[in-house]
Amino acid sequence: MKSNVLIFTFLVFAIFSSSAQKPSTYRVFEKQPLNFGGEKGSDAETVRLMDGRLVYKKVTVPTFAKGTDVNIKLTVRSSGDRWDKSGSVFVVSDRDKLSILDIAEKDEKFPTDSYVDEKYAGLVQGKSYEPVVELMRFMTPFGVGHYSDNKVKYRRPVYIPSWEKEVVWEHDITALESLVTGTFYVGVWIDSWTAEGYDFDLELSYSDRTQQKVSVLPIVNTIPYVGGQKTPDNFAHKDLEQTIQLKKNAKNVKLHYITTGHGGHSGGDEFIKIKNSVYFNNTLVLDTIPWRDDCASFRRFNPTSGVWIKKDSASYISPKTNKYEIKEIEERIASSDLSRSNWCPGSSVEPMVVSLGDLKAGAHTIKIKIPATPVDGDKLNHWLVSAYLTYE
Repeated sequence: MKSNVLIFTFLVFAIFSSSAQKPSTYRVFEKQPLNFGGEKGSDAETVRLMDGRLVYKKVTVPTFAKGTDVNIKLTVRSSGDRWDKSGSVFVVSDRDKLSILDIAEKDEKFPTDSYVDEKYAGLVQGKSYEPVVELMRFMTPFGVGHYSDNKVKYRRPVYIPSWEKEVVWEHDITALESLVTGTFYVGVWIDSWTAEGYDFDLELSYSDRTQQKVSVLPIVNTIPYVGGQKTPDNFAHKDLEQTIQLKKNAKNVKLHYITTGHGGHSGGDEFIKIKNSVYFNNTLVLDTIPWRDDCASFRRFNPTSGVWIKKDSASYISPKTNKYEIKEIEERIASSDLSRSNWCPGSSVEPMVVSLGDLKAGAHTIKIKIPATPVDGDKLNHWLVSAYLTYE
């Protein structure tokens, strides 16, 4: 009897072990330079475009018949670029469809139906063109890494023991599992115009835990990744309206919306609150002012941020009386501390997700309304917006 129990226990253990999850991590890039005309790096599989401001790589991972969790991890270090820059990790799942990679590599032209307002190329889906889907939006901090060894020690506030050596972001991108399994192409863009630029690591992790499989439909991406794309101040001139086609009835449809405002110096769209309104089939589904007021919490990542001195009144415990007193002090305030339009230097940007319910096959409309500020000389106001649908 005892031996039978042991055999049964062994069989249960064997069955459990054979079906156990097997998490796996794929290092896509490691210490990969990204810059403007600078160091190329040693990875022969990495393709550099736009003088090195955009890099991409072909990736092959297993497919998961029952779905899987997917996590993305990005680590960024400055190699000498001291500024905060917009950045984007994106995926191209089908090279047979025209994308920004073809425009930059093969001298292809953006099709006319990918334009917005006949002026802004490659922003929306056309018959032969798809905007890339963002896996992660991020903003580089000021100089993290290269300037973290006390080159700028007199800018460091007393509450930070040391500057961080790098910045790390992780996102759950399980909703995009269908685009990042099998064979696909992962790209990274940073809006750097220096030869020093940055270097970064990128990992994709898969849990092999059963998850609902969903489809993805790209809608819009206004990031000017490649040549021929203008600074996207299109929202200052006209609402973005697009018709999309669902080939079949769709369940549990969700809109994923990423937005950040930029440029225009101190009074521009980076620093003023502007409402984003999204309509789906003429119904307002998202109405928000995207804003971050916690940027001071990222100070340890921003050694080269500009710093000013500001007079203030401070309440403090006097060592003589052991009571609270008030005195005038001069205090540092850094550019990286300032509130911004849905981002901080050193932060990543999570998508806003809106449930749209079940939808019938056929045509559907989306309209994005942002009463933005137009470009004015070197005041480069613009909004970086990307959106896609997921559905069962």
